[in-house]
Amino acid sequence: MREEIVRSEAGELWILHPHGEAVPEVTAGARGDGGKKLQVLLLDASWSQAGGMLAQVQHWGRRVRLPMSGKSRYALRAQNGDGRFSTFEALLFLLEARGETEAARRLRLQFELHVYAGLCARGRKAEAEAYLEESPVREAFPGLIAEFARRRPNFEALERAGTKTKREKSE
Repeated sequence: MREEIVRSEAGELWILHPHGEAVPEVTAGARGDGGKKLQVLLLDASWSQAGGMLAQVQHWGRRVRLPMSGKSRYALRAQNGDGRFSTFEALLFLLEARGETEAARRLRLQFELHVYAGLCARGRKAEAEAYLEESPVREAFPGLIAEFARRRPNFEALERAGTKTKREKSE
């Protein structure tokens, strides 16, 4: 199974885990590994499942932990307290630790937009609005955020009530 996942020509393998060795901090644009190629294995599972996965793959590479602090921004899951980050957020921290700040910034915008859209889709409007207060998304995507806020007709409710929509009336 290792051969299917890890490519020997692609360099060292890091397995991200909170109990690994510390990754050296690097300055923006610099790489702490001398420019060597790097592979990263992200264990995407619940905390207990990730422990079982780690037991199976820990001998494949170097177990490392990232400098991650604060509160998770992934408001769509129940386990988003201090120090409990999603796999996606771990990827963002990795990019930042490796000095890939622009890639991390752009990916974070997409992540925050995903969370905001998820809150809206679940009808959690007050949470979505509160989320935007601490998010760069409103400034980065003002037109898109305005579209999320626009009220749309509930076609299912109109159908149940026997009300014709403008589209049906024109047909």
